[in-house]
Amino acid sequence: MSAEDLERYETEIELQLYKEYRDVLPMFRYVVETERRFYLANEVKMDVRNEGGRPFFDIKLADAWVWDMYRPARFVADVHILTFKDVNVEELAGREY
Repeated sequence: MSAEDLERYETEIELQLYKEYRDVLPMFRYVVETERRFYLANEVKMDVRNEGGRPFFDIKLADAWVWDMYRPARFVADVHILTFKDVNVEELAGREY
């Protein structure tokens, strides 16, 4: 497989992933963005903890979808994230719960 073929394949997968994201977005309440991943979730619990004077985030997601083109299944029942990096949690507008 040439570099051009690989690039074309990755572009096609990325487009399919974007279309899936657009389709599933209305099913979720929160957008969660970490340095490594992008999630959609219906439940988010986040605690700020301290390890040796250094704060970190302990995040638990339930009923989630993960943006990852290399995963065969993107719907995940439970996700547990530990990170020292920034985390963005945004509640999506326009839904009645």
